[in-house]
Amino acid sequence: MSTAHWLFGDQLGPHFLRPGDQGPAPDAPVVLIEAKSVFRRRRFHRAKAHLVLSAMRHRAAELGDRARHVRAETYREGLREACGDSDVTVHHPTSRAALDFVRRLPQVQVLPARGFLVEQDAFRAWADGHTGTKLRQEDFYRWTRRRLDLLMEGDSPVGGRWNLDHDNREPPPRGTGTLDAPAPYRPREDDIDEQVREDLDRWEREDGIEFVGRDGPRLFPASRREARAALSRFVEHRLAGFGPHEDAVLAADPVMSHSLLSSSLNLGLLDPAEVVELAEDAWRAGRAPLNSVEGFVRQVAGWREYVWQVYWYFGADYRDRNALRHHEPLPDWFLDLDADAVTARCLSTVLAQVRDTGWTHHIPRLMVLGSHALQRGYDPRAVTDWFHRCFVDGYDWVMLPNVVGMSQYADGGRMTTKPYTSGGAYLNRMSDLCGPCAYRPTRRTGEQACPYTAGYWAFLHRHRQRLGGNPRMVQAVRGLERLGDLDQLLREDADRGDRAP
Repeated sequence: MSTAHWLFGDQLGPHFLRPGDQGPAPDAPVVLIEAKSVFRRRRFHRAKAHLVLSAMRHRAAELGDRARHVRAETYREGLREACGDSDVTVHHPTSRAALDFVRRLPQVQVLPARGFLVEQDAFRAWADGHTGTKLRQEDFYRWTRRRLDLLMEGDSPVGGRWNLDHDNREPPPRGTGTLDAPAPYRPREDDIDEQVREDLDRWEREDGIEFVGRDGPRLFPASRREARAALSRFVEHRLAGFGPHEDAVLAADPVMSHSLLSSSLNLGLLDPAEVVELAEDAWRAGRAPLNSVEGFVRQVAGWREYVWQVYWYFGADYRDRNALRHHEPLPDWFLDLDADAVTARCLSTVLAQVRDTGWTHHIPRLMVLGSHALQRGYDPRAVTDWFHRCFVDGYDWVMLPNVVGMSQYADGGRMTTKPYTSGGAYLNRMSDLCGPCAYRPTRRTGEQACPYTAGYWAFLHRHRQRLGGNPRMVQAVRGLERLGDLDQLLREDADRGDRAP
């Protein structure tokens, strides 16, 4: 019999079983292990736990007799039950902890990673050629497009420009609460989902396992069929309108024209190669404009791929980077997703979206949740863990660079050229969140002071020496000199402490 192949819960698409020199045999038994210890160690969003378990069980059902589907307390126990001491192969896992674990198991052979566009050795050679220090996503993105011949005409980008961000930063349309985009694909729950929900209920009731957030009807694909349907729905009906408002936020329309494919990509249900290929085909066929297609391709072949690569390239100690020396613990209302405790409409709205769905798009993540954490000085390791646990698409490789490097500037600028935070003016311009809020985006002090506006200036003051030497932050830091109410602002900011804003 062929050597069994182990699939982790984020390796569920057919490309992880593609045979060949670096893949399992066509008739290899397939091992899937549900380890309850994963959920004992950390308090995950319940919708995320539901999605992962549902996806694993759907994959086991698809594989039929080929699957050895084991439910155990730990991975080690599950592997022993499934394979005894027999040899097993597994594709390179997506976290350092998982990779270290499987490498310690003498019976396990680790095969190269799948589910990404660029081989790790190729990225390492590219990064080493850029001195390994200032590895800008834009440079990597252009290199990747050339390498994959993606949205290219010969040696040049289609349309003559690599970057169409300028066309994709429109504020939300005024006078309407929604973008009025075609609805996204939503799956229907089945008997597998019913059993998952019963199991999670029992874990909470009998095993003392705790979750955060709400587990309503499943909103994201849990099978290859569902993921392909979601991809087709997006490309055919939603991609055309994606670009212009991809950075905008509407309180009553959290989905807007976003693809909702991140969880399917990160579960391995979709191969990024097929995703960008379909998007490019839509442009070449005249079904979607270039700015929308380029913006979407940039998310998949640019940022997602870049984050995966730097997660491994930057090394294990990247997790401990804390250039700004932020050590404040996350307050209970933030940990519990207690949106009702928050007065600031932007933060309350976004926390409620995460509480109810385990998802919100990239701008609320960065400029509402991440910006608040940065301004309050939350410990970046705790922030990373929170994003990992609370989002349906959150995995260690995704969240570590996104939080440490992008959101919290904890690496001191290795990934980005400046901290990503702002006052209320940016949120007011790019969203409809500020209008009914009790706070005013232009107010720095007093009862109506916007916590983001006050927090922005307090953050700059706290780090003025470091940021004053950053060319992209010089003007902002100099703005502190013009604030006649800075002392009052700082007193009020200190008094706010960890209270919900």
